[in-house]
Amino acid sequence: FNFISGIIYKNKIKEISKYSSSEMIDYTLKNNKNAIISIAIYDENGITYNIYGGEYNLKYDYEIGSATKTFTAMLISRAVEEGKINLDDNISNYLKLENRYYPTIKRIITHTSGFKPYYLSFQKIINYFSCGNDFYNISKEQLLEELNKTKLEDKDYDFNYSNFGISTLGLVLEKVYDKNYYELLEEYFKELGMNNTSVAIGKGNLSGYWKWNEDDGYIPTGAIISNIEDMSKYLETLITSDESYIIKTQEPLTDVRAVNDIYNMFDINVDKVGMTWMIDNKNDIIWHNGSTTNFNSYIGYNKEKKVGVVVLSNISLKSDVNMTFIGNKILHEMLDK
Repeated sequence: FNFISGIIYKNKIKEISKYSSSEMIDYTLKNNKNAIISIAIYDENGITYNIYGGEYNLKYDYEIGSATKTFTAMLISRAVEEGKINLDDNISNYLKLENRYYPTIKRIITHTSGFKPYYLSFQKIINYFSCGNDFYNISKEQLLEELNKTKLEDKDYDFNYSNFGISTLGLVLEKVYDKNYYELLEEYFKELGMNNTSVAIGKGNLSGYWKWNEDDGYIPTGAIISNIEDMSKYLETLITSDESYIIKTQEPLTDVRAVNDIYNMFDINVDKVGMTWMIDNKNDIIWHNGSTTNFNSYIGYNKEKKVGVVVLSNISLKSDVNMTFIGNKILHEMLDK
């Protein structure tokens, strides 16, 4: 049964991959009651907003999931510029760990450290059965305990997307700034003028948000709630800023050439990785996505042509069409003009 359903799903996805972005949005709204999709497009005319499935409101609060990692990367990059962190340093240079090899900051931030996506714990099992936030109530102390258990070789491992790895960078940031990661991020939002963006509050004007504790260890990997207006400011900053620490987050640090059959149908590629950013060399697109139980999102852009898109939704990743497909299709349509 699973084999047959897998074939049916792939055939359906192959058909959807031929849709225009508008057709994808229509299909998604038809199959997801109460769905609200907010889209910001940046081009030579500035920002254009479109809201689908709800009233025209730029203040819908969405979890952005793993797109949070790109903010963690911004903080790391700025710390590098300030001389507080060196990308080639082992993480043990900053954290109290047992005396053996631990991955470098560079390997962690490019998902080539050898860390698993996450490490199983009793709390994680509880979270799984509660059908909520997989990473709730896993403390920073538990992250350190898991770090101390890891035994890795001093080499670049194959690309393996690691929530655990990026979370450990939050510990490094706290150490070098002597501040809670939560505070660092809130301060950064203010700098960017993202005044309606928050971290780990678990509430907003939609429903189904993940619950967090303010000092949970996995916050750096996926705890931001934002709206389309604020995320469009972030997109514009990424495309237009001449600040070196921002530019450096988007520069390729390693070749990965990750293969994903579904992504291939949509011409979505991961050829290289920067500081958490996925780099599609073929199409000259820098991108990231994110998902939680009830939300999924996409941000992508072409720096040379100065175009980009953010897509936020209150739709589960289990839907046939995720926002990565829609966002990528919008970008392709813009670049093909």
